[in-house]
Amino acid sequence: MTRTIRNRRLRYSIVMLAVIALVGVFVVRLVDIQVVQAAEMNKQSAAKRSIPVTVYGTRGSIVDRSGTALADSVTRYNITTAPRLVKKFTGTLGGTRKKQVSVDTALQALAKASGGDAATMRQNIAADPRSNFAYLVKGLDVKHFEAVRALEIPWVYKEQQAARVYPAGATTGNLTGFMGTDGAQAGLEYAYNRCLAGTNGSETYERGEDGVQLPGSTVTKTKAKDGGTLHTTIDSDLQYMAQQTIASAGKELQAESATATVTSVKTGEILAVADWPTVDPNDVDATTDKGAFGSRALTASYEPGSTIKAAIAAALLDQGKSSPTDQAVVPYSRTFPWGGRIQDSEFHQTENLTLTGILQNSSNVGITELGERLTSQQRYDYMKKFGLFEPESAIDYPGQPSMDYGSTPDWDQQTNINSMFGQGISTTAVQVASVFQTIANDGVRIPLHFVTGCTTADGTTIDAPDVQKQRVVSASAAEQTTQMLQSVVTGGTLVGMERISGYNIAAKTGTAEVAEGSKGYGGQRITSVAGMAPAEDPQYVVTVTFTKPQTNKWSSGAAPAFRTLMSQVLEKYRVAPSTTPAKLYPSTW
Repeated sequence: MTRTIRNRRLRYSIVMLAVIALVGVFVVRLVDIQVVQAAEMNKQSAAKRSIPVTVYGTRGSIVDRSGTALADSVTRYNITTAPRLVKKFTGTLGGTRKKQVSVDTALQALAKASGGDAATMRQNIAADPRSNFAYLVKGLDVKHFEAVRALEIPWVYKEQQAARVYPAGATTGNLTGFMGTDGAQAGLEYAYNRCLAGTNGSETYERGEDGVQLPGSTVTKTKAKDGGTLHTTIDSDLQYMAQQTIASAGKELQAESATATVTSVKTGEILAVADWPTVDPNDVDATTDKGAFGSRALTASYEPGSTIKAAIAAALLDQGKSSPTDQAVVPYSRTFPWGGRIQDSEFHQTENLTLTGILQNSSNVGITELGERLTSQQRYDYMKKFGLFEPESAIDYPGQPSMDYGSTPDWDQQTNINSMFGQGISTTAVQVASVFQTIANDGVRIPLHFVTGCTTADGTTIDAPDVQKQRVVSASAAEQTTQMLQSVVTGGTLVGMERISGYNIAAKTGTAEVAEGSKGYGGQRITSVAGMAPAEDPQYVVTVTFTKPQTNKWSSGAAPAFRTLMSQVLEKYRVAPSTTPAKLYPSTW
């Protein structure tokens, strides 16, 4: 009996020791889990059920003068999943009857609704079956996203973001620039990225073990901030007209490239800056000409040729060194003591020309004979006041030439002479437009610009350009120069251009030789026309420029495009016709 009791007690003790030992193991493990590893495991647990989401700040729009979007942001959706949760489910799959839906059936339906590829989706899921994230399809518009959402696949989620679109496409691609995977790449997108760019925010939501988002679980961590709106002076309708005009003319002339500008004389606002060829920012990869990624009108330097003679004539009048009827004996060529020689574009006998006749016939010899009445420093200073030899102060656009010139002309004796007919100096098409805006505006230069500012999300306007006016020549000198330039149209180098009925036009042509490095000047040309209308009270300045035309290498080849575009401008803005005949000075004596 005593032994039996002892055996029972021994067994009881052994069991109790075993239980105590087992409990001890559980206690140690529990302490390890709840105390030692608690923080880390809580973090892992939260990570499995708390899903972070980026909330994208919308990039601001670029708009034309009437508020029409040139660049805008639209909502796009990426469709994602958690591969570890992908499995068959019970649902309608967009229908009316519930059924068992296999993974393959779900992916096929998803591909049909989104326009994606089911095989690619399977690959993305299989790449890491235990992960919590994988893309199924990217960049869905609202229509396709709604079709996906209607399927009610429980393990499918959205990732919302903004995509950039350019409603005008290639028509304004030269100005807007475009976005790439690394952000803003060119044009106004790049120049004004600080204002246009939105600031992303973040939020989280809780997801159950079945992969479904828990209602009411979304928590905003950081609020997103939208970008500002960039306001331009561009008239998108006129921009289209200018683009079509130079594209057609450029192809007909077999030119390498072409530009056109339209400027409001009284405000200095650029209404159109067209380039051909140009880039479609909606399909950048389709553009093989990398020079078309920007605007040649703003970035390409060239020797302007005879259009600069208008500035020299205005400077002579302003200094009282000449007059519209000033008499000059003009031979076909001039030879200088240092051995240099210049000549007019076409052979002629010695002529008795006035300053008006020199502009009308675009005489290199004549403009240098009278232009030498000004010192080289005076001519240089006038050119700078007209806007040459320095970057456009009111235009922020990537790729503009620096033109870091000094306060005195750094040119040799030959360049000192050649500069008076636009050779040996560099300009851009917009700078030439600035010269003619100044003359047309009674001698007052307004820095040309096509951005008025950027309005941030809180309503503040930043990046407004400085458009302080500057008098360059007297009103009398500007008016007389404008009157002289009418002779170019009525009896000079533009005499063959069909008249614009009812309007007096003042213009100047340019046919510049293209320098070929150490070889000097070759046979290629840059042809241009710059002009204003109506001449008695100019409202608009139009310029067209063609680089290396082949079928017509003279400025007469550029004239039809100038006439077409100027006609469109006058008609679009309902400019009143001239009421009096052109006031012409005599061109000979």
